Amino acid sequence: MGEYIENFKDCLPDPKKVKEIKKDLESKGVKYIYSNWIDFLGSPKTKPMPISDFEDLCAGKGPQFAVHSVSFVPELTPADNDQIPVPDLDSLVICPWDKTCAWVFADLWWNDKPYDVCPRQTLKKQIHKNAQADLKFYVGIEPEFFVMKWEDGKPVKAIDNDPIPLRRQAFGYDAEYSIDGMNFLKEIIDILNNDLHWDLHDVVAEGAYGQYELDFGYTDILGMADRLVFLRVLLKEIAKKHGFFVSFMPKTQISDWRSGAHINHSVECISEGNKNIYKDGDKFSSRAYNAVAGILEHGAAITALACPTVNSYNGFVPSVEGLDGGMHTWAPTHMTYGNNNRSSMIRLPQNRFCIEDRASDLTQNPYLTFSLLSAAATKGITEKMDPPEATNKSLYDITEEEGKNIKTLPRNLLEAIDAFKSDSLTKEVFSEAMLNNFIGYKYDEWRRYHTTTTDWEIQEYLKLF
Repeated sequence: MGEYIENFKDCLPDPKKVKEIKKDLESKGVKYIYSNWIDFLGSPKTKPMPISDFEDLCAGKGPQFAVHSVSFVPELTPADNDQIPVPDLDSLVICPWDKTCAWVFADLWWNDKPYDVCPRQTLKKQIHKNAQADLKFYVGIEPEFFVMKWEDGKPVKAIDNDPIPLRRQAFGYDAEYSIDGMNFLKEIIDILNNDLHWDLHDVVAEGAYGQYELDFGYTDILGMADRLVFLRVLLKEIAKKHGFFVSFMPKTQISDWRSGAHINHSVECISEGNKNIYKDGDKFSSRAYNAVAGILEHGAAITALACPTVNSYNGFVPSVEGLDGGMHTWAPTHMTYGNNNRSSMIRLPQNRFCIEDRASDLTQNPYLTFSLLSAAATKGITEKMDPPEATNKSLYDITEEEGKNIKTLPRNLLEAIDAFKSDSLTKEVFSEAMLNNFIGYKYDEWRRYHTTTTDWEIQEYLKLF
């Protein structure tokens, strides 16, 4: 999985293999196919089709898509050719919520070339560049989300029947709320382990009421991007069966903990075999610190992709008055790194040899985030960059003097997008059309936010002035 191919005819799956897969799917009761391409926000788009059309789909003769279906500010016009999706059969899976349907991720082609605004093609191209540097990336994700329901037309926590919620230190890992959520969670656990074989280790009742985290196994970088997109769909579909809905919004209300999606990655040197190059005996290797340096140099631009919404930046603060389960947020606040330091953007965990980026949430398009993150780490390794001194102290408590040489994370979406726009590495990773799309859309999102009068402004100013 992940091979980048530049010629359309060479990308088409072997017809013999296609016939065998079709026969196997039919024997398992599959009648319909979702062939999914990825839009600019990381959402899958599809045209469901009968399985009788599976061979045409794999031959590049399936449904085609109008140019506006990928981005909101398309560089193509209504007079241009449509995109053609070609399925990646390594990503094929039977849908756990409806086993008459199969799901497959597809790459978009335009005029017989990889479409340069297709997020999945972008990541595959970067994987190819990483391989040219003799590096292969593996990723694990820690997705956090809220399980909610509608009550009297308002969204409320689905797994919380207390009329007066408790406020106590510390709420995370609470046994009672873990048990109360099991009717929903055990279905997710069974699917991830028995149907998808994702090696789920545990489910965490997180710091806020109704907030959960799933900890499952790592895989190659493209496979994890696919998993994250599929997981978001899966959680929503299973939640509907219980009368719930799932929200990946990072900060749903002031008293809630931020929902993150920490990115843990490690790297193999291809010529050295199956070896994690971030490990040197019982300590982190010099190449791990080189990668940290590359990531920090481009940290703000990476954060613009990993935290791409106005709401994403509400959580990067040390403390919040009225926070469920305590006061400190345990969220990152600065673009630095430390040994097991959860207040920094980059954490080097004490129990595994990987680099954890904590400034990340589930509103991201993982194909774009992983592309820039791996490019930055590759740059750090190949150029043998040196990181700054580690910060092994809580960044919530540093003095002004101690923090004078440590950059904070972007304080809002505008700062993040400004940094993304000025970062030279983004121009090496993304096409000009993709950069124009992302930057243009996000500046528009920021402008629209600032023409909206919020509840906070009403409460703060309406009677005061």
